[in-house]
Amino acid sequence: MTESHPEVVPGAVSVDGFRLSYRASRVRRPRAVVLALHGGGTDSAYFDCPGHPRLSLLRTGAALGYTVIALDRPGYGASLPHAPRLTDPAQRVDLAYAALDLLLDSGPAGAGVFLLAHSAGSELAVRMAADERGADLLGLEIAGTGRHHHPRSVGFLEQGDENLRRARARLREALWGAGRLYPPDVYGGVGIAAASPAYESAARSWRHEFPELAARVRVPVHFTLGEHEEVWSSGPAALADIAALFTASPRVRVDEQPYAGHNLSLGHSARAYHLKVLSFAEECAVTREAGLAAPPRQGRAG
Repeated sequence: MTESHPEVVPGAVSVDGFRLSYRASRVRRPRAVVLALHGGGTDSAYFDCPGHPRLSLLRTGAALGYTVIALDRPGYGASLPHAPRLTDPAQRVDLAYAALDLLLDSGPAGAGVFLLAHSAGSELAVRMAADERGADLLGLEIAGTGRHHHPRSVGFLEQGDENLRRARARLREALWGAGRLYPPDVYGGVGIAAASPAYESAARSWRHEFPELAARVRVPVHFTLGEHEEVWSSGPAALADIAALFTASPRVRVDEQPYAGHNLSLGHSARAYHLKVLSFAEECAVTREAGLAAPPRQGRAG
């Protein structure tokens, strides 16, 4: 293992009769542990951009002293065959926490666990952070999500599209945006695509629960949207709208990532995005270790 490109190791743990797969990049004495939850239509490979180690969250985090574990969410990866039995959100929260406990048994956690999620993975992450066990987290990063869809995407995401082929093409355009934002061999996601569980469509309605769940989160929160986000409404107003939901959090920071589309961890700016989030995780670790008073509750990065 080298400092610039640490080793990423796949594995799986057994929880309540389910096999949950993951990819991990571990360090001996981690500053903290980052648990990363992917979005829809992909798996933990999303956080290890194929062919581009500089864009990998797993490798960047480990090079900076963090153990990073990218978990295949319940119903993805090894647990896909059991997806019909995983429709209960509370069950998925329990499975994720149980898997995390098992994964932490094999090594130190440093200052604690920082939870990071992208897109549809934010549903599980916010539920985990809102749970009473979430009070032990270092902090939370959610990205590529929101309360309201982008005006250009509302028609086919909320009202449906009679032409299924056209709807899929428009969704792909919204998810990826301009090709210039990504390495050519990454654009389109062939190298990271994975089968999605049937429950994922129903889980999209979680955004109606978002305000109530967010109000129960009691750890620092970082929220990021790409400058060229086309699935969710973006811009200062959208960022402020999400920040205002986390009323019990001691600190909420929002950021618009320049030169980024929806898939923040796969574009040319992925490393810049990961460094910002890891910097926030470091602030959370310092605050916990030193017992410092939290900075002002809301603010914008930059």
